[in-house]
Amino acid sequence: MKLSLISTILLLITEITFAQPFNYEVQLEAISIENLDGTHSYAFGQNNGKWLIVGGRKDGLHARQPFNAFPATFNNTEIMVVDPVSKEVWTNDLNELGQNLQEQLQSTNMCFHQIEDTLYIAGGYAYSTSQADHITFPYLTTIIVSQTIDAVINNQSKVNFIKQTQDTRMAVTGGHLAEMDNQLILVGGHKFDGRYNPMGHNTYVQTYTNAVRYFEVNNSSNAPVIHSYSQTIDGVNLHRRDYNLIPQIFTDGSKGHTISSGVFQVNADLPYLYPVDISPNGITAQTSFNQYLSNYHSASATLYDTVNQANHSLFFGGMSQYYYDNETLMQDDQVPFVKTMSRVSRDANNQLTEYNLPIEMPNLQGAGSEFIPVESLLMNDHDIIAIGETSDDSIMIGYIYGGIKSTSTNPFTNNVTSQTSADQSVFKVWLIPTNTVGALPINGRHGFNAELYPNPSNGVVSVRINAPSSGEGAILVMDTQGRIVQDLVINVINKGQNELQLFEPGVLSKGIYHISFSLDNKYFDQRTLVIE
Repeated sequence: MKLSLISTILLLITEITFAQPFNYEVQLEAISIENLDGTHSYAFGQNNGKWLIVGGRKDGLHARQPFNAFPATFNNTEIMVVDPVSKEVWTNDLNELGQNLQEQLQSTNMCFHQIEDTLYIAGGYAYSTSQADHITFPYLTTIIVSQTIDAVINNQSKVNFIKQTQDTRMAVTGGHLAEMDNQLILVGGHKFDGRYNPMGHNTYVQTYTNAVRYFEVNNSSNAPVIHSYSQTIDGVNLHRRDYNLIPQIFTDGSKGHTISSGVFQVNADLPYLYPVDISPNGITAQTSFNQYLSNYHSASATLYDTVNQANHSLFFGGMSQYYYDNETLMQDDQVPFVKTMSRVSRDANNQLTEYNLPIEMPNLQGAGSEFIPVESLLMNDHDIIAIGETSDDSIMIGYIYGGIKSTSTNPFTNNVTSQTSADQSVFKVWLIPTNTVGALPINGRHGFNAELYPNPSNGVVSVRINAPSSGEGAILVMDTQGRIVQDLVINVINKGQNELQLFEPGVLSKGIYHISFSLDNKYFDQRTLVIE
């Protein structure tokens, strides 16, 4: 295990001029709901305060051994309805549905999003009886949430409220489904067929989508109809799964999303640290900023300050390459379970700042959990909670349910996944008004940058790299189709300025290329190159 200490003198920004105004403390209130099982990596919808829980798993973190990873016996084979106010739970099995629906709706890591009363679900991974293997399901399913909730509560048929269509473009797990510009977008993730194997043996086929897929759905017939489909491919920035997708209102007022961290880098089994914005204007990698805390999917919530035009995204526990031990930032490349609660804020000038919150999750928990917001607080057509002038009243903004709980930080690495379990915890999430600044800001701006010259070029290309520290460099060259066409290694990059020749004539044909530079798989920069 690689551990390192990073001085807070270097990483903490103490000047108040950098602080994003956020006059709230975040507090958790644990509540107990009898008969509510632990579940993680599920899909959910809600209506009138009741939750609809679909799929996910009832065990803990998947085992290392292929024969013991993702066993079907721990699939969530029931649709659950939860009323967190009355603390009632209702369940109904999937048996009345067709086989394809039964198989998909008990899978894990489905991509899902609710628009009005319809829950859209794409993909998911589980054992398929019909295929006699673990697969990523090639289906898009729609569920009418309110009527399905009523059917489960009253133990009635739900067949008429659930539809499905088969489409291989929907075969994605570990990605996210969201809405933007009146379209659904399917962001990142991968297609994974076969038995999981951490040693890379020939028991599975894995393909990252490297894409944002845009489409619309007509749900008025017997099966959903996908139309107006297009996609953007980016083999570097979109090579991600198991991340958090954060709704954002950007500085121009447009509504979109930000990919927060995720795994794995193209050339390293490590999380990405820089975020990627997805807006109606396109895809923008924010390589000048690193988000150190929270690298895997966990419960998260985004608040929008309508007065200061700032986004504040909260992250609850999960797994992270970096975490705090008192006031020292620790690095563990095994990406352990953590208790960390953090915030990333984007101000009206598009400045990003990360904060370590002064409270933690009660246990090593949060991975694979979901934040379920109070519906009445959501802004129209966007999953963001609006906050304005700070009042004296506390605000309960939603709930955290489920996820994976662990008794050790690295159960996968140490082959003790039996020490993990599906978490049945439920927390109310409160915002408490305060004038006290308790969160520690972290300097995510690293200063690593590269300059290509001449640019445009006739084929001879050099680069000037400014590095904040010494280390090993890597360069990925991507064409306009999003395909990686060159993968280069720079054995030594020295601290400070470095200059070297990258290409000679004939190496790259005429065209436009997007060049990604990295230092020690930690600092990134990207530039566009024109070959004439």
